[in-house]
Amino acid sequence: QVQLVESGGGLVQAGGSLRLSCAVSTWTFSSNAMGWFRQDPGKEREFVAVISYNGRNTIYADSVKGRFTMSKDNAKNAVYLQMNNLKPEDTAVYYCALDRDTRVVLRTDPSEYDYWGQGTQVTVSS
Repeated sequence: QVQLVESGGGLVQAGGSLRLSCAVSTWTFSSNAMGWFRQDPGKEREFVAVISYNGRNTIYADSVKGRFTMSKDNAKNAVYLQMNNLKPEDTAVYYCALDRDTRVVLRTDPSEYDYWGQGTQVTVSS
């Protein structure tokens, strides 16, 4: 069974930084794209970032572009999301997801992802 475990969330003041991690087990994802999504209560799940299987290409949501950076370490079976200059509107549960499709395509629709972690809470205070 594929397992994804997010960590690194917490409470931070506006303007602060957090680094989220996602560790994947029982699956060697060197051939898979990985994505980060977030969801705040009362809102739909929102795309944040996606990275290609080899970590060489990324796409970011306009709302986080220039502030967030996604990276992928195939040797460690882990992905990361460095979040800088956090804003209260970044408050959400952040989810890591794996795209089982091995094609070199970056997808932003959460319905296209096959495996999900349980999420980690990020709360940004004003």
